[in-house]
Amino acid sequence: MGASAELRRVGRVWGVIWSYGRYELDDDPGRVDADAVWEFLSTEAYWGRSRTRADLDAQLANAWRVVGVYEAASGRLVGFARAISDGVAYGYLSDVFVTADARGTGLGKELVATMIDRGPGASFRWSLHTSDAHGLYRQFGFADPDDRYLERPART
Repeated sequence: MGASAELRRVGRVWGVIWSYGRYELDDDPGRVDADAVWEFLSTEAYWGRSRTRADLDAQLANAWRVVGVYEAASGRLVGFARAISDGVAYGYLSDVFVTADARGTGLGKELVATMIDRGPGASFRWSLHTSDAHGLYRQFGFADPDDRYLERPART
């Protein structure tokens, strides 16, 4: 499957459309189908079920960057990733998913690559949390934190 990229200006950063087979990966926040993201996160994602729709809407509105994966023919959203960042040196990768009917095609790898390696955050230090996708993220250099890393869990 050949890949091609098209750059366009989106706000303060360069936008990327990356073609991958019959799919497009696009970081235009206006193209994201928030209803489709909500449907997946609220029903299928172990990490998204505790959020409200208002929480998700605020996260989308305040995201540093989002990347959607779309069927080129229909425009249907089949994958998504969100990042928060200081815009200079650090990014946090979140809410990465590919729908069941689009899995097994390499889209997960393309989605992570587009978010962290293709675009304005390519030189950043990245972090994330996962319970089940360590193998995917290790392919991009993610590793267990060293003894300098501390984290305060959310207060309930």
